[in-house]
Amino acid sequence: MSLLTHALACLFGIGSWITINGMWVELPLIVPEIPEGWYLPSYLTIIIQIANIGPLFITLMHRFRPGVLDERPLIYTIVAVGVVATFLLAFFWKHTLTLGDGEHSAALLSLSFLLSIVDCTSSVTFLPFMMRLQPKYLTTYFIGEGLSGLVPAIVALVQGVGVVHCKNASAIANFSMGNSSWGSVGELQAQYQKANFSAQVFFLFLSAMMIACLGGFLLLNHHPAVAWEHKSKDYVVESQRVEKIDMSQSLKRESVEQRPMLNSPETLVIHHRTFGKETYSRTELVFIFVVLAWVNALTNAVLPSVQSYSCLPYGNQAYHLAATLSAVANPVACFIAMLVPIRSLMLMGVLTVTGTGFGAYIMAMAALSPCPLLIHHDLGAALIVLTWVIFVLTLSYVKVIIGVILRDEGHSALVWCGAVVQLGSMLGALSMFPLVSVYTLFQSGDPCNTKCPK
Repeated sequence: MSLLTHALACLFGIGSWITINGMWVELPLIVPEIPEGWYLPSYLTIIIQIANIGPLFITLMHRFRPGVLDERPLIYTIVAVGVVATFLLAFFWKHTLTLGDGEHSAALLSLSFLLSIVDCTSSVTFLPFMMRLQPKYLTTYFIGEGLSGLVPAIVALVQGVGVVHCKNASAIANFSMGNSSWGSVGELQAQYQKANFSAQVFFLFLSAMMIACLGGFLLLNHHPAVAWEHKSKDYVVESQRVEKIDMSQSLKRESVEQRPMLNSPETLVIHHRTFGKETYSRTELVFIFVVLAWVNALTNAVLPSVQSYSCLPYGNQAYHLAATLSAVANPVACFIAMLVPIRSLMLMGVLTVTGTGFGAYIMAMAALSPCPLLIHHDLGAALIVLTWVIFVLTLSYVKVIIGVILRDEGHSALVWCGAVVQLGSMLGALSMFPLVSVYTLFQSGDPCNTKCPK
């Protein structure tokens, strides 16, 4: 029965971000067929940030109207929207409308907005729901969340997305990649391999995965074999009562020493929450949330926005290896966290600094594109792939450990955990958008004809 609950929690986690992750990996097939071209990634970045109105609304409701929202009907709603939106996307993503001065992919952009709301809102609904299960299943949920990036990446590899071949050509070849365009004259021309199956089939697969997520969530709530894994039935009532008590205490302006740091049932009888052998002060909690925002900014927005610039100069194979193995590193880090759940703030800080250092190397190689260091050596390709894997591995471990720590603080802490995840991702995306799309500080190279000095 425990194994069944682990499997369902993992399946539930997969549905958290699989639709938007799937959109990103499918871009090479979508872009040539729509009028927006390679401006689509920029549009998606803005759309995803606008979709943060979903988690913002839920966070404000938990703050000012505690106990009013129940995650379960919200989750049923957003997952059902995800199922319908991906299904419609499979049939209408090519459809355009004439708006203003030209054609636009109205259906694609509108449905992408719905999917963005689904995935962004999952951060502040899926995590708090996991409070209803035993603590060990939270890490399994994070494994599923990591697989939400790996699964569509593997399917895209099988599909043959983005595989390029250099063939002889005498005409001028115009290429576009990422947010940059270039032209070149030479004997080689880049030709992208035809996909093994269409984008329509890929979107239908995403819809099926959302149906599986919905089924997993349904069983987590109602399957008799899972019922004994739930916490007390009084959990929701108790959580709401604690939140209201904490709000009344804040109105009385009690001193920091007398007030609980975060809402949890334990704060009714003790004033400080102890993690292991340490007592976390308010300053330490601020440190945890700052680290959480920083780590998610790097892993969800800053570095992914320059992944193609950092890897493609070393070859198409290096790019696909870095993307796939780094996607594998996420659930691996979650599995390690399940076996070795170290909660030391010192270790958290060391891993954050280490991961940030590897991220700095990735950013430097992206800035040097199309001629980064060691471009003419196999060591360069191996190094960039290894750097991406270690970067994702270390910071994913940090994210899981923070989630486990905040889970012990109670339902409200996990709501704020999801909100800070989205805040960090939003700040990272908004900071990188002008650098990549407006000022074009990062330059792509021709995959077949770029010449770099040795």
